[in-house]
Amino acid sequence: MLYPSYTDLIRVVNSDVEPGEQPVVNSRYSIVIATAKRARQLISGAEPLIDKEFPKPLSMAIEELYQGKVKIVADDNINKEYLQ
Repeated sequence: MLYPSYTDLIRVVNSDVEPGEQPVVNSRYSIVIATAKRARQLISGAEPLIDKEFPKPLSMAIEELYQGKVKIVADDNINKEYLQ
């Protein structure tokens, strides 16, 4: 079982959205893409945003997202998501 679950990750990512606004993430696919992008950044030498060590970059990317250290920003003009 995946911890945190996709549902938990989606809830955390969308926690900053004001009532009535469009959620940043609507699907598990968006979470997978965002964590994969962050994992590639970590592999390329980006500094981790958390102190805890993980054996794999993807695990670290998931934990960063879950702790709210990484934000997903939707660009409405081109319908792509970027990590900030």
